[in-house]
Amino acid sequence: MSSPVSNSVSQAVAAGQKAVAFDAAMIAKITDLAGQFAVSASIAVIILIVTIFASKWAAAGTRRALGRVRGFRHDPTVLSFAVQVVRVIVLLIGFIAVLQRLGVQTTSIIAVLGAASLAVGLALQGTLSNVAAGMMLLILRPYRVGDLININGNIGKVTRLDMFTTQMVDANNVKIVVPNKLAFDDTILNLSGQKTRRMELKISVGYGANLSQARDVLVAAAAGIAEVLKDPPPWAGVTNLLDSGVEVTLQAWTLSGDYWQARADVFQAAKEALDTARIEIPFPHQVAVPYGSEPGLSAYVEGAAALPHRSSTSPDETSADHHQDPSEA
Repeated sequence: MSSPVSNSVSQAVAAGQKAVAFDAAMIAKITDLAGQFAVSASIAVIILIVTIFASKWAAAGTRRALGRVRGFRHDPTVLSFAVQVVRVIVLLIGFIAVLQRLGVQTTSIIAVLGAASLAVGLALQGTLSNVAAGMMLLILRPYRVGDLININGNIGKVTRLDMFTTQMVDANNVKIVVPNKLAFDDTILNLSGQKTRRMELKISVGYGANLSQARDVLVAAAAGIAEVLKDPPPWAGVTNLLDSGVEVTLQAWTLSGDYWQARADVFQAAKEALDTARIEIPFPHQVAVPYGSEPGLSAYVEGAAALPHRSSTSPDETSADHHQDPSEA
């Protein structure tokens, strides 16, 4: 018959064995889970790396494929936009595959995203509108990469059109980024959309100048510039009568790429030609009027007082002036 002490020892030993067995099972299970997670994480990392390389490969393949199409061969706008869209699609597919490998239920995520799509759409309304505007700009083609455009007073050459913004560089090599929505909603001036462009210079000459001579001189000055086109020929005409001079408008055509330099050359040639012909270019004049107690003011008042008054008015006429009928005034 066993004693109580031996029974207690046996129970303690049995409890210890059970605890050791449970700990061993727990450790084995944790080790197994850790191994599975390590394998899954390693595969997920590999999938992510493959996805990054696949997105680059797909983008390059899209660029080469569109480069073989005749309509897109010389259109970097469509190429850059399509390449970016393909790259984003491949990255999204790879990201979903990584989540699935890590054990995340993508169906649940898609359901949650579908339920929250309205809230996300409202929160990202500006961003999504930029994407939609970018698609419309790509379809309508108001400008392309390399064009010189004016958007909301910002003038620059288009360097890139992506899903969200239009990037330009101005004449001072300053980078300008315009959201696609602003570009699509605003008036777009494509300054290089046509092969030729007309300049219009407004030049004033004095009222005493021979206007026909002034017009001939300006036309000859513009025709002497090599960048000015012969057809249509330069034209000049009187377009306004100003306070201090007569406005003559000079019009000349040039290639769009030569516009700014030709405009500067025509301006200089017009000024030099008018100087050679001794035709005055008027400028505002200021007249000094005496004020206060200056000596010139008293002399002016005395001179005005010394002016002869009209003496041919008879008393009857004076009285008639004073009693003039209000209807005749």
